[in-house]
Amino acid sequence: MELKQSKRSNVKLRIGISGASGFGKTYSALQLAYGMTKDWSKIAVIDTENSSASLYSDLGNFNVLDLSAPYSPHRYIEAISICEKAGISVCIIDSVSHEWSGTGGCLQIHEQLGGRFQDWAKVTPQHQAFIDKILQSSCHIITTTRRKIDYSMDIGSNGRAKVVKHGTKEITREGFEYELTINFEIINENHLSKASKDRTGLFMNKPEFVINSAIGKKLIEWSGESHSKEDILNHINECLSVSELMKLYKDNPGFQKTLNADFIKKKEQLENLVKQPKHSQNGTYNSNPKQ
Repeated sequence: MELKQSKRSNVKLRIGISGASGFGKTYSALQLAYGMTKDWSKIAVIDTENSSASLYSDLGNFNVLDLSAPYSPHRYIEAISICEKAGISVCIIDSVSHEWSGTGGCLQIHEQLGGRFQDWAKVTPQHQAFIDKILQSSCHIITTTRRKIDYSMDIGSNGRAKVVKHGTKEITREGFEYELTINFEIINENHLSKASKDRTGLFMNKPEFVINSAIGKKLIEWSGESHSKEDILNHINECLSVSELMKLYKDNPGFQKTLNADFIKKKEQLENLVKQPKHSQNGTYNSNPKQ
């Protein structure tokens, strides 16, 4: 246990995108993820929306894990683990609403247990395990959340009345957005967004904007994570212990496969260095350093 100076370095981002159906949550999440990685192959979508992510396959060769019912917290956790083991950098969960209100989700689990207040004692730990998995993941996580739909009559630019669709309350357990680094709300069918919660300070109280790859680039720069393969190689060579090397490996899942040989080579060098006998200053082995 020790005190150390606070420093933002290699922060794993937890980003939420919410909006009504048809507002462009999936597309926005993919654009955001690409801005964070600049490599489609390092992006994975856990898709609960009837393979809707595959409709955007023309964007690049991102990965898709189709998740069908039951949408239990355990199955979401399992899906995230698969992405982590595959060395994915950004994992998009599209959407988390099914974990709460979908077939086999928390609300249905509670109902099957009897629907009594005391039954939440069995459901809440399952939901919290899902939240903890998101917070502790070695990947950057982007979640999409459905919002309940409402309609209003507005006056268009031509002076005529028109029906406008709005997103209202998020369909997930109350308080979910407070677990996130930043939560974007897509407010209309023109894909305009605002930050409803922002720990980065980059977007709060700013004019409405469209989520694109430039937004992802800003967020990854804020997190302090390095994209450069050369930078990671330099960090590998600078490691002075196996524990330091292993931390570097764990903190950079996007480079675990591509630089695996370099990590192994450095690990062997550090292990051999520990095994080498001590030598005296003239280069000869001194079996008794105190003499």
